[in-house]
Amino acid sequence: MSVNVPYPAQLEFQGDQRITRWRPLVQWLLALPQLLIASALRSLRQVLILISLFTVLFTKKIPQPLFDMIATSFRYEWRALSYALFLHEDYPPFDFQPSAADDGVEPHTSLSIAYPEHLDRWKPLYKWLLAIPHYLVLVVLTIAGIFAAAGGLIAVLFTGKYPEGVRDFIVGAARYGLRVESYVGLLTDVYPPFTLAA
Repeated sequence: MSVNVPYPAQLEFQGDQRITRWRPLVQWLLALPQLLIASALRSLRQVLILISLFTVLFTKKIPQPLFDMIATSFRYEWRALSYALFLHEDYPPFDFQPSAADDGVEPHTSLSIAYPEHLDRWKPLYKWLLAIPHYLVLVVLTIAGIFAAAGGLIAVLFTGKYPEGVRDFIVGAARYGLRVESYVGLLTDVYPPFTLAA
C-alpha cells in the first residue's frame, strides 16, 4: 500500500468565477508594476540558484534564508501572473517577506515549497538532463495556456464569468511549471509528476 505524499512545491488558486467584464481590458495594464517586480525577482532568483548550486555541492543543503527568498520570488511571480491573467480582481500585495510557506496575505493564491533538510550532493549536475521530458511538456502547456487565456478573455468579456475548466488548466499548467523549476532549481530532489493536479 502506498501513501500519497504531496509534492514539496505546492501552488493553489481559489477564487470566484465572476469577473467584471471590462477588467480583462485593463487589468493587464494595472499588473505591469507587479510584473516588472516579478521579472526583477526572477533575475535575482537565478543568481540565488547559482549560489545554491555551490552550497548543495559543498554542504548538501541550501541555507534556509536563501531558500526562503527563492520561494518568495516564485510566490510573488504567481500572484502577479494570476492577477495579470485576470483570474481574480484583487490587486496583489507588494509583499517581500521571505518565507518558504505561504503567509496567506493574498486570499486567492497560495504557493509554498517544503524546505529539504538534505539534498543529494551530485544531483544538481544532472537534474537538468532528467528534466528534458518535462521541458517538452512545458512547451506544449505554454502554447495551450496562451490559447486558454485568450478563450478566458473572450468568455469574461461576453459572460462575466471565467470558465472553470479553462481556469483550472491555467492553474494546473502554472503548478506543473513550478514543480519543474523547483526540481531543476535545486529546491527538491523529488522528481516532478507528469500531472497538472494538486
